Amino acid sequence: MRGALLTLGWLLATPAAAQDFDYYVLALSWSPNWCALEGRAEGSEQCDPEADLGWVLHGLWPQWEEGWPQYCDSRFPDPSRRETAAMADITGTGGLAWHAWNKHGTCSGLSPQDYFALSREAYGDVAIPDVFERLPRPVELPASVVEEAFLKADARLRGNGVTVTCRDGHIQEVRLCLTPDLEPRRCGADVIRDCRGNALMEPVP
Repeated sequence: MRGALLTLGWLLATPAAAQDFDYYVLALSWSPNWCALEGRAEGSEQCDPEADLGWVLHGLWPQWEEGWPQYCDSRFPDPSRRETAAMADITGTGGLAWHAWNKHGTCSGLSPQDYFALSREAYGDVAIPDVFERLPRPVELPASVVEEAFLKADARLRGNGVTVTCRDGHIQEVRLCLTPDLEPRRCGADVIRDCRGNALMEPVP
């Protein structure tokens, strides 16, 4: 019994190997809300008004139909600080790009360079609704309105492939489910969990 517990402890402490997965979740975070909740208090450069950031790339996450891998062993060396900093125009900070690689990119089977290139391609393929960039003041609205805006802006998307999450009464993220070739697809059951009721969206500074 003790041997089995030691084996279990070793498995839990050891990162998973990079492996096959079923699809990606492209997570887009509403930067003004993150800044209002924590980023501004942390002094993040993402929250500098001159950054003028709306929807930023939180990550491109390999998913299984149920669950997801994370913190995998990768045969590739980690990205340089210069490479992660080069992603800040769409991630907000180089630190977030590093986190995305460490937690999710290592499970993609790609090198950091290819993972960042694919992340940039996936982000660039999405038609971002410009209505949110014109918010004159904080607005409280149902998460379904945010989802509908993305569906209207991008004819490729379907409702079962888009989900909106909330945190502390704020719209947090829009998550789009994509095949490994970046084609829209249905989300797994554990990803489809839209938040309910109204939530706040802060305006872009």
